[in-house]
Amino acid sequence: MAWSLDNEFEAPGGTIRWTTLGNGEPLVLVHGTPYSSFLWRDLAPALARTRQVYAFDLLGFGQSEQREGQDLSLAAHARNFAQLLDHWELSHPSVVAHDIGGAVTLRSMLLEGASFRDLTLFDAVSGGEWERGLFQLILEHAEVFHQLPGYAHQELVASHLRHATNFGYRPAVLDTFLAPWRGESGQAAFYRQYSQLKQEHTAEYEHLISDITIPTRLIWGTEDRILPPHYARWLHDRIPHAELHWIEGAGHVLQEDAPAQLLAHLMSTFE
Repeated sequence: MAWSLDNEFEAPGGTIRWTTLGNGEPLVLVHGTPYSSFLWRDLAPALARTRQVYAFDLLGFGQSEQREGQDLSLAAHARNFAQLLDHWELSHPSVVAHDIGGAVTLRSMLLEGASFRDLTLFDAVSGGEWERGLFQLILEHAEVFHQLPGYAHQELVASHLRHATNFGYRPAVLDTFLAPWRGESGQAAFYRQYSQLKQEHTAEYEHLISDITIPTRLIWGTEDRILPPHYARWLHDRIPHAELHWIEGAGHVLQEDAPAQLLAHLMSTFE
């Protein structure tokens, strides 16, 4: 399952790797945690039949640089994203974001001055009380998680990844998502990024969400256990003009659970 990011961008905290496919109006794909742009491996080539698609790994994730001392907060990711858009010379791209990619995208637009043509958020962190579950435990007990034996850490990450899908991954797919977090350095990188993801960085822009005027689409899996459906309703209440679409039976990772239905939404025009 080859997925290669053959370009580099030097962000303040390290190297971000990225790729682009196709030609046409620009479309940028933003992943979340603990995933990588590998989530887009099948969707990106399909979307690239009619669009120029950009995909990248957030700093500290996937094929991008991992090292001690990196600022991996949502605020830093949003700044990096805004700078990456400038590097690509994209002034008004379409943006599709998943998981914490939603918060990164919203923050870059509402606080960092990035401009988008339209926005699609699915099963995405946006605001409200999302600092819960594993997020909260790592924030409260980071030192304990850093000391887990390697086998226990790997099982925890694998279990967390499985919790995000309602139908399961093919073994090679799960292995690819696990790969950046294996070993001593991978374990440190995993808890480094999780321990910096804080609700305060979405609270800072929540009052601006209702000011969003660009075409916006929300897509959600009805069986999402990471961000259950009430998070979609929370966001829709604040962007009342946004489309809201449900995908029955799908979990948090629509790219794995319902790729055909997700692709159909992403290729359709806004209502």
